[in-house]
Amino acid sequence: MFKIYDISMTVHEGMQVWGNSPGKQPIVQNVSSFDDGGVYESQLTLNVHTGTHVDAPLHMLEDGATIESIGLEELVGQARVLDLTHVEDSVSKADLEKYGIQKGEWILLKTRNSLNESMTFDDHFVYVNEEAARYLIECGVRGIGVDGLGIERSQEGYPTHRQLFRNNIVIVEGLRLKAVQPGNYFLVVAPLKLTGVEAAPARAVLIGGI
Repeated sequence: MFKIYDISMTVHEGMQVWGNSPGKQPIVQNVSSFDDGGVYESQLTLNVHTGTHVDAPLHMLEDGATIESIGLEELVGQARVLDLTHVEDSVSKADLEKYGIQKGEWILLKTRNSLNESMTFDDHFVYVNEEAARYLIECGVRGIGVDGLGIERSQEGYPTHRQLFRNNIVIVEGLRLKAVQPGNYFLVVAPLKLTGVEAAPARAVLIGGI
């Protein structure tokens, strides 16, 4: 019997956002109620990097492609969740080498970030360093998913993002993997169908037992 794991962040006012910036908070506003319009209707103001989201190359590359360039066929497929909860600062090549990463895999990194369920952003979240990014490129992975709101920090020039983008590797940030055991799954990532922008919020699920 298969099991579905929702590995997406719930979007709501007051949620965890990058840098705890008020300007990045989603805003939900009631614009019609049963009292004044006969129907209930809400308006959502949302940064495209809110919660679980897919980054497109334009996010870091001046001539990069926008979000609609990433086809749905690139966002579904076999994935492996790796247990890296022991990592304190950044995921390195040495942390990844023992897993025998295969060409064409989606790799999802479960770190201590998954344990941070508070509404407060952690400035010292675990990230993927430049060396690890180069290794993932050498392995030929299809995509990389992380449980931090960003895949990197504290690296001048954003080399992790830029190297992955230049090698057509899809980046998904803001996954929630606390309830997911390491192992093999079928991954489905469904970003909002936006165009002309550098990212899109997404619903992401893992299916186990198939």
